[in-house]
Amino acid sequence: MEAYHIYCNLKDGVNDMEFAESVSVYLSKLKERGTISGYRLTRRKLGLGPPHLQEFHLIIDFENMAQMDKAFETVSSRTDPIESFHHAVNSKVKDTTFALYRDFPDEYRKCGQEKF
Repeated sequence: MEAYHIYCNLKDGVNDMEFAESVSVYLSKLKERGTISGYRLTRRKLGLGPPHLQEFHLIIDFENMAQMDKAFETVSSRTDPIESFHHAVNSKVKDTTFALYRDFPDEYRKCGQEKF
């Protein structure tokens, strides 16, 4: 499983619930198309967290890199209806940071191998 992490703050004047709804609509459309496996939106609680990380954290799950590539192809086409859903999210955020993680150990990492 590949986990694409997006950290962001909201632009001034953006309503948090409108942002959450935009994320839900956008990523639900991608999930319906089979280009993502799932997603989760979280928000910093009680101000706890490292100061360099933003208030909102979005995790998008992919079965593998091929599925992730398909999602990026879909979004990068910049065609509607996906483009309008993407814009509805992207236009509300600032200070974005991205990261890509994988389950570990995964099917490619061999555990218990002899040391060379």
